[in-house]
Amino acid sequence: MSEQLPTLRWGIIATGLISSWFVQDLVLQRKDPKAKHIIQAVGSSSLDKGKVFVEKYIPGQCSNVYGSYEEVYANADVDIVYIGTPHAFHKKNCLDAINAGKHVLCEKAFTLNAKEAKEVFEAAKAKGVFVMEAMWTRFFPLTRKLLSLLHEEKAIGEIYRVFCDFALNQNISSLGPESRLKNPALGAGTLLDIGIYSLTWGLLGSDAGIGETASSLDVVARQTLDNGVDTATSAILLYPDGKQAIVTSSASFKTKSVFCTIQGSQGYVDIEGFTSAPQFFTVYSSDGSSKKYEFERPGRGFYWEADAVALDIAAGKVQSDIMPWAETIRVLEILDEIRKQGGSKFPQDSDGN
Repeated sequence: MSEQLPTLRWGIIATGLISSWFVQDLVLQRKDPKAKHIIQAVGSSSLDKGKVFVEKYIPGQCSNVYGSYEEVYANADVDIVYIGTPHAFHKKNCLDAINAGKHVLCEKAFTLNAKEAKEVFEAAKAKGVFVMEAMWTRFFPLTRKLLSLLHEEKAIGEIYRVFCDFALNQNISSLGPESRLKNPALGAGTLLDIGIYSLTWGLLGSDAGIGETASSLDVVARQTLDNGVDTATSAILLYPDGKQAIVTSSASFKTKSVFCTIQGSQGYVDIEGFTSAPQFFTVYSSDGSSKKYEFERPGRGFYWEADAVALDIAAGKVQSDIMPWAETIRVLEILDEIRKQGGSKFPQDSDGN
């Protein structure tokens, strides 16, 4: 069976926490995989770190371990590069991989701002390679089912409001100035780190990420800043038809179990679990009835986006229908506007943004 599945040979860029989660999911034994994944190469900032990473998380699964990213790009047996570096390095990592003719799956936030993302997509278009932002949450079966219920079946009627929060007690004060959560040059702040998930649910609950542009939304935002870095962000998205999405993030508290509520003319939906990796949701109808939707999730759930990428590449696509380039740009344009109003800035913004 597995021999008939599309196969992708991955090169992993960076050996931090997010990369460790991703590779463990790639090699996880599953009942119904849609693709076969091979970890062809791992690149780290040092050879020793790379070897420790492979031995700890994927022992026996990768024989090509490098002390640089360039060696991953140069490996002829690598089909696609997964980028798990801090936000500020995404643009360069993407461009380097694209220049080497590799497909790319790059972690969110895709780049620091919309201008950088457009530059990456232009390069991808010129090279004819597949590129996607790794917003894994959009690929969960839970998410796909919820969107179908909301926007196709109209399970709660017309959408009125969406509330979503992502907050973690990140103990910012205890971190050093070079932490990715504290250094503006690395894209620090709650907005790009976790607020992007709140925004994603706000958009999915409101419009499913189809047919809207950032310019069609009226955005009002405020941020709490500490040395120029946001420790809390709140934003309201007002749609032309009057519906609203209220999205928030904080580095000082932990979000409660129900992290998102979507309200409609005939009921509401509560989504529970972790904002980036929901566990279940419940549809409450205006007639007093309710239905809980639960989904099996071995591992963490990164394989769903990886499978989707493999299927798209096998079909000859250069972008995803679920996370197309236009949606990545829309999200970043809204994030840019939130930061503009809230006051958080990155040194890279001065490059014409």
